[in-house]
Amino acid sequence: MTLILASGTDPLGHVLDKSSAFTDLFGFDVPLSVVSVVIGALIVMVLLVHSSRRIKTGPESQGHQRYVTRGRFAQVVEVLVDGLYTQMLEPVMGARLAKKWLPFLLSMFFFVLVLNVMGLVPVADLQEIIHSFGSKHDASEDAAVAAAEKRSLLWIGGTATASLSVNIGLAMWAFLAIQWQSLRELGVKGWLEHLCGGADLVRNKGLWFVVPIIFIVEVLGLIIKPAALAIRLFANMVGGHTLMATLMLFGAMAGSLGIAAVSGISLVAGVAAVVISFLELFVAFLQAFVFMFLTAVFISQMSHGEEHHDEEHGHEDHHGSVSADSHSPKAAH
Repeated sequence: MTLILASGTDPLGHVLDKSSAFTDLFGFDVPLSVVSVVIGALIVMVLLVHSSRRIKTGPESQGHQRYVTRGRFAQVVEVLVDGLYTQMLEPVMGARLAKKWLPFLLSMFFFVLVLNVMGLVPVADLQEIIHSFGSKHDASEDAAVAAAEKRSLLWIGGTATASLSVNIGLAMWAFLAIQWQSLRELGVKGWLEHLCGGADLVRNKGLWFVVPIIFIVEVLGLIIKPAALAIRLFANMVGGHTLMATLMLFGAMAGSLGIAAVSGISLVAGVAAVVISFLELFVAFLQAFVFMFLTAVFISQMSHGEEHHDEEHGHEDHHGSVSADSHSPKAAH
């Protein structure tokens, strides 16, 4: 039973990052997470380019059908993009910022989503299972030799977002986007003023005494915000996959209870693992959305906020004009 289970009876063995077969090929350590990142990027580019071609308006010879998105997958992508933009990004960031940062935020969303979904497919486990049936295992085999042999089997697989280094890399892009927006909108002087408390320093001279504390807190916030994105994604991916692996291992853990007990426990655990896998699919979408949405919120916090002020002003003027018109002689007439 232990041979059938790809990584033995240790649940974390199915979740934590491992070295791939490319390590022996290139002569330096190439983790499975790096391979998954490269493959995930290629998948995102191919799928989104394919979808964009099916979403765009066709030639006039197609008549009204040229406005209809072709293909179910492209329609799903169109609905996701439209929903994220109109319902989530534009209300938070405003139309100007949302349009400017939409390519970056959507790329981040789909990239994290693809990496999360790829982790639900047990490709690495399948490679080890196939090898376990065709190889002879020696109990006295050296651990280093066994590890090298197992590493040489794994070309792809694993959950890239269950690797903290990958998530830190994603968070670094979010950090750079946030700082780029702050420097572009506020300038260096405005950025430093923001770190020291902003315009309140001019109105309240007494705040100068707490400027060092405010500055330290704001600088720490620059690091904590993207770090929280990385840790949240890492914890959710590792936790969910560890739970799924633990459920699948219940049968092996009960191996001494007999065939009937093992079969019953394995059946119940397998059904539970399938149910949890659907929950993990939802979590994959949710965590990709949370990563993108919080990045958008942090970016919007670094703008002047003039657009929202103008929009509110415009609404007030509109309501004011409607109210005035309702009291005019023409309206009364």
